[in-house]
Amino acid sequence: MDIGIVEYVNGFHDIYNVHFNGECIRTLVTPEPRKVIEWISEIEYIHRHRLNRLIVGLDVEWRPSYSKRRNPVATLQLCVGRRCLVFQLLYCGPRIPDRLVRFLGNPGYSFVGVGIKDDLKKLEEDHRVLVTNAVELRALAAYETGDASLKNVGLKYLVGVYLGAEMEKPRRVRMGEWDREVLNTEQIQYACIDAFVCFEIGRILKASAH
Repeated sequence: MDIGIVEYVNGFHDIYNVHFNGECIRTLVTPEPRKVIEWISEIEYIHRHRLNRLIVGLDVEWRPSYSKRRNPVATLQLCVGRRCLVFQLLYCGPRIPDRLVRFLGNPGYSFVGVGIKDDLKKLEEDHRVLVTNAVELRALAAYETGDASLKNVGLKYLVGVYLGAEMEKPRRVRMGEWDREVLNTEQIQYACIDAFVCFEIGRILKASAH
């Protein structure tokens, strides 16, 4: 498995190249609303001829809680093609940018993920952000193949089936401090790759549905 991370060649401190399964994903890691708006504008320009069928890989992360106190969603990850956004919600200021709210609420876009219903419920509770058109990849895979058992598998399994790749999900990263102001490279890898593989699986499944 080919996984690596380097700071982006332009020298920006918040853009990284993340490598997975022979692909290079340009990843923006930021709490800044302005940069989120720029990322969305770039995505919608690049894919301007297919916005009526745009697929967006989506995932969220938060710091686990070992008490009754629930920690809020710390990062929102979005991926379209080879462009990924890791938005640090806890540090973005008093408001989520309206442009992101409209992007997530666009009924023409399909936001795909595994366990996405629970993720989006928590996102709504913690940040009052709604996603209009969410697609559960396990249910879509089960429908397309006629194999109901796929409704109960994990993302790693789907990655093996549809991408022919192995995916690492180390517990120390998954259960780590996602509320850090500066994410480490392992966290950036993890966050990016989760959203990227959701996009890729969604793309493959949506293509087979037509």
